[in-house]
Amino acid sequence: MIHAWLQPTWTRLVELGERLPHALLFVGPAGLGKRALAEALAARLLCDAPRSDGHACDRCEPCQWRITGNHPDLMRVVPAAELAAERAEGEADAPVREATGKAASEQIVIEQIRDLQASLSVTGHHGSRRVVVLDPAEAMNLYTANALLKLLEEPPAGCVFLLVSSAPRRLLATIRSRCQQWHFTRPAEDELAHWRARADAQTQALLALGGGMPLAAERLAAAGGGELLARFVRDLSGLQVADVLRLAGQWETWLKSKEAGAAGFGLPELSDWMQRWVSDLAALRLGGRVRFFPAQEGVLSALASRMSVAAASGCYNELVQIHKVSRHPLSLRLVLEDMLMRYARAIAGARG
Repeated sequence: MIHAWLQPTWTRLVELGERLPHALLFVGPAGLGKRALAEALAARLLCDAPRSDGHACDRCEPCQWRITGNHPDLMRVVPAAELAAERAEGEADAPVREATGKAASEQIVIEQIRDLQASLSVTGHHGSRRVVVLDPAEAMNLYTANALLKLLEEPPAGCVFLLVSSAPRRLLATIRSRCQQWHFTRPAEDELAHWRARADAQTQALLALGGGMPLAAERLAAAGGGELLARFVRDLSGLQVADVLRLAGQWETWLKSKEAGAAGFGLPELSDWMQRWVSDLAALRLGGRVRFFPAQEGVLSALASRMSVAAASGCYNELVQIHKVSRHPLSLRLVLEDMLMRYARAIAGARG
C-alpha cells in the first residue's frame, strides 16, 4: 500500500522506468511506510505486466510467486529477530529465539550477506531481474556492511538493491555514496486528511507522541499505547523526590511484565518518552508550544511553572545521555532511579 504522503515519490520512481539506479536508499523517520514503498517497487520490478498506475498486476506468474512468498528472485535481508517474531506471531508469551535456542539477533549478520552473495552468483530464475530488500540497513555491523559494500561496488547484472534506513548516519559513508538516496519527511497536515478520516480517536491522539508519523501511531495504538501513556502521565504528574525509589521499582516491574513485552515497550521506549516529556516542558518554559503531549498541556503547564529554564534544558540533556545507553543498561533499576531522580530534582527546582 502506497500512502497518500508517499504517492508523489512513487510516481517519480515509476517515471524513472529503466533509468532506475542499481541501488536506492530510502531514508526517513520510522513510521512513514518506507518498507511498504520498497516492497511495492520490488513487486513492480519483478512483475511481467505492471498496471498503468505502476503497481504490480498481482496476476502474472512472478506476482503469484511473490504473493505466496516463493519468488526466487526476490531476496529480503532483515534481522533474524524480525523473522522469528513473524513466526511466533500470536504467541506473545514466547521469547523470540532461533532454532538453536539462542535469542534471535536484532542485527543483520555477515552470514546473511554471504548467503545473499551466493544467491546472486547464479542466474536469475525468471529473466535477469533480481531485487534485494534490506531493512533496516543500520542493523548491519562493520563487517556485514563491508561485505554488502562489495556487492554494491560490483552489482550483479539486473540486480536492484533497495535499502531502508531510519538512521542513515549509522551507515558507512561508502554505502551511502553508492546508493541514490531518497529522503522522506513527516507528512503535512493536508496529506494526513485521509489517514485521519479512517483512524480511531485513540490512534489520532497518539500521532503527536509518534512524532507525527502515522504508521508509528498505528503501531503504538495496536500495542496498547493508550494504556501505557495513561500510566506514564499519571506517574510523572505528581512525582516527588521522595517517591523516586518507589516508582523506579514499580517501573522495573512494569517493563518486565508480559504486557510491556508484548507491546515492545522497554527502557529505550520509556526513556524516549521521558525525553519528549521534558522537551515539551522546556518548550513551555521558553514560550513555545507542546509538541509531543498536546492532550496533557494542562498538566505540563503546571509542572513547567515549577521549573527554571536551566533545569528543564539540563534535565533534557541528561536524558539524552541516558537514552544512548538504554538498549544495553548495566542495571535496569539503577538507570530508572537515575532518570527519575534527575527529573524529580528538575521539577523541584534543584540541580545536581
